[in-house]
Amino acid sequence: MFHPLPTGHIIRVFVASLWIAMVGPGDCPGQDADPDDFVDLSLLVAPEYPCTWPPGFPPFQIRQYIRIGGDSVYNSDILTIDGNTSTQMDVPPHSIPRPGTALPNEGPLGLQFTDKTPAWRFVGEACVIDVRALLDTGPPGVSSLVKTAHITEWEEAHRPLGPGDVALLRSDYSDTYYKPLPAGRRFIAEPLEGTVPGWPDPHPDAMEYMAAKGVTAVGTDSPSMGPIPDLAEPTHYAGLKYGAIFTEGATALGKLPATGAFYCAVGPRHVLGPYGECRAFAIKPSPLATWLNAAARKKRVVDLSVVLSPDLPVSLPGSGVGNHRHPYTKADFLYSAALDLYHHTHMMDSHTGTHLVPPSYALPQTGFRVREHSAEIRGWLRDYEREFGRRGYSDVTTEKVPLSDTCGWARVIDVRELVGSTSHDAWPRSPRITLNMVRLYEKNTRPLKAGEVVLFRTGHNDRTFRPAPDNSGCIADPVNGLTEGWPAPGPDVIKYLASRDIRCVGTDAPTLGGVEPRHAAMTYWALGSEGMVGVEFLIGLENIRGKAYFIFAPIKIRDCHGGPGRAIALTE
Repeated sequence: MFHPLPTGHIIRVFVASLWIAMVGPGDCPGQDADPDDFVDLSLLVAPEYPCTWPPGFPPFQIRQYIRIGGDSVYNSDILTIDGNTSTQMDVPPHSIPRPGTALPNEGPLGLQFTDKTPAWRFVGEACVIDVRALLDTGPPGVSSLVKTAHITEWEEAHRPLGPGDVALLRSDYSDTYYKPLPAGRRFIAEPLEGTVPGWPDPHPDAMEYMAAKGVTAVGTDSPSMGPIPDLAEPTHYAGLKYGAIFTEGATALGKLPATGAFYCAVGPRHVLGPYGECRAFAIKPSPLATWLNAAARKKRVVDLSVVLSPDLPVSLPGSGVGNHRHPYTKADFLYSAALDLYHHTHMMDSHTGTHLVPPSYALPQTGFRVREHSAEIRGWLRDYEREFGRRGYSDVTTEKVPLSDTCGWARVIDVRELVGSTSHDAWPRSPRITLNMVRLYEKNTRPLKAGEVVLFRTGHNDRTFRPAPDNSGCIADPVNGLTEGWPAPGPDVIKYLASRDIRCVGTDAPTLGGVEPRHAAMTYWALGSEGMVGVEFLIGLENIRGKAYFIFAPIKIRDCHGGPGRAIALTE
């Protein structure tokens, strides 16, 4: 049967106070933050939307290939997705060749792929520049242009742009035209065909002006940062040569004020990715946003996500033979002579690398009949419900999880002392993170507070995350009983955290459930039934010191029972 993976989570009807905490004693800056403080700026990824770049790129696909029932306790999906999907991020290698290629404009920034981009570039203060007057003013097949004068007029009205700012160009293009197909052809296909006006985008001079001033990133609510028909590459290069990064396909920028909000756009760390799918969001002006903007300007941002590469242990191999999840696969499909690299898409299980576990991962939908489970799993469920209450039901997939539930002040509980505490004769076995350990942590620091994110530091990924041929020590050997499993909490710990109104639990191990199928199932049932989410496969938790705000943002994929994404933390 399948080796367990991530966890569950449910939308809360009310939001707990964000007067929340840090990684040790003391108080954190906070505010009463309801979900409306978090503004999702991302387009929905779904097959019937124009989410894929149309000229020759593989279409987005999702297929639920694992379902709750029989011997499976979980739901999971196969995703086919490339970096030019819906809301997306461009990094310098999109336009700058690698050193040694002998191509024009080659340079060191050509090595700063999505897995190498410094995390501080993903965040900053949102500076929303209103260019709605340009919408649909160009001739068919031609973009109306954001000029330097548009930027300087905004600066005169507000303040000069500078380092730590994210310039967001609001035309309302995606709000107007991102619709299900066939109406959605107006979003990209028809402008490229030359039958309707193009999207507003910056002239290369305007991009040069912003990037030269030290702007961290530039975003647009059009499908590309490139004006059509012939200024796309000059505009890209004008900003990327400074190391700025782009958000393309943002939406809902009208929900933000001109200045003061905190902005973040993050996506999976694909190796050799010159661009990537991402999740963009903002936090409205508030004490929290002010603190985060200050940390962003100081570049105090750490990356907590593993790199995704076919030679790294980023997907579950399962125990025995034939029980593996879909492996992470990189597929080249279009050669770019200007960069000497291939465009590529990815195929993966929805619980690949650093990822979200929504409630629907381990909870069935309403109407599921327990007799659809195998006799063994029915026995586990009886034991669980006898001690912990009903398992419950859920249809909360990734796109329904509020971003406010995956972000919060970090509380790192160090459980590395458990490593080596199990007997070889008992393997496969994960050391148990006990309720007493959590309470002792609270006694030595201070009680957990509502809305904080609890992160278990096991040290497992830091020790074992290695490329092939030495990549079996991370997951394969522990689940097959060749080495000890990683420390993992049980349902009693999850229930206690829920009583403290903790909404999100993370781990720097492959899963929160551990390597024993029965124990893992109960942990995930507890998470889902309590409306909590899990973030699994973190790395580098030792870099969180002092006050730190944890952020995880999964790609906004409809009906997804997991969700690849990226985790970062901003520190004092």
